[in-house]
Amino acid sequence: MHTTYLIIGLGNPGAEYADTRHNAGFMAVDAIRHCHDFCSVKKKFKGQLAEGELNGTKVLALKPETFMNNSGVAVQAAVRFYKIPPEQVIVLYDELDLPVGKVKAKTGGGDGGHNGIKSLDAHIGKGYRRIRLGIGHPGDKEQVLGYVLGAFSRAERAEFDKILGNVAEAIPAMIGGSNSDFTTKLALINKKLSS
Repeated sequence: MHTTYLIIGLGNPGAEYADTRHNAGFMAVDAIRHCHDFCSVKKKFKGQLAEGELNGTKVLALKPETFMNNSGVAVQAAVRFYKIPPEQVIVLYDELDLPVGKVKAKTGGGDGGHNGIKSLDAHIGKGYRRIRLGIGHPGDKEQVLGYVLGAFSRAERAEFDKILGNVAEAIPAMIGGSNSDFTTKLALINKKLSS
């Protein structure tokens, strides 16, 4: 079995996007890096790359800086260079159809209108694993663009930061494990913290 995993967070580079809902994936990768003491970030593969170890396995964390709609360009470069199979690529991104605080994991599937996922599908196929981070929905299709590119409310951000910490703590269960290993671990962490 190939020993390197690639964790990708989707988002847009630049200070103006830093705290927006659409950058949930970037925030998640930052949380994982800090939680597990990944090495300092290097500029590589048109993105920010950090290296760490989870469960004794080499793990790379990548934040593409190609902007959301071209995320696949950076990811494809990293996947090819390290020869990482799709099932060892884990992508974290914002999900409109889940409320803030909800997280779901799956392998493959449709893009749900998410341009970052569309780009990944076009560049590396659909066999990678996905962690969808709920950002809630504005309730009106017309408001979606402004909503995803807007910041969380203070209460939402507090809830979201808590969930990011839990995701970072649970992510090792996905390295060498399954999506359900991850969601089970996440549920246990959530339960322990709320009891």
